[in-house]
Amino acid sequence: MFEVTVEAGFSSGHYLRNYRGKCENPHGHNYKVFVTLIGEELDEAGLLLDFKLLKQVMRPVVDYLDHQMINELEPFTTLNPSAENLARYFYQETAKQLHEMTTGRVRVKDCTLYETDTSFARYYE
Repeated sequence: MFEVTVEAGFSSGHYLRNYRGKCENPHGHNYKVFVTLIGEELDEAGLLLDFKLLKQVMRPVVDYLDHQMINELEPFTTLNPSAENLARYFYQETAKQLHEMTTGRVRVKDCTLYETDTSFARYYE
């Protein structure tokens, strides 16, 4: 089994609904997101997936969230923009594009989203 991981970063604001504490107020983070792919077979170049291609797959999601108030973007107008939900969002959006690109040869193993340098959430299926 092979794995590759790529990191991306973005800065956004958000606030948590149904929460009591400082995070119920609008605030921002410099997020880091790591997407790890997994697969049993390499391509003809000996790669699971070119890092450059994985970065391209992640780019639309990063661009959508970067320098935005996440609560104002779908699906986060109703879904709480917690680190857990953001990690799942990255996982699902990346998995959709990846399945089309590799016809299932490569899949997303997990997505880890750092909200701070010391706090992260991970999503996998």
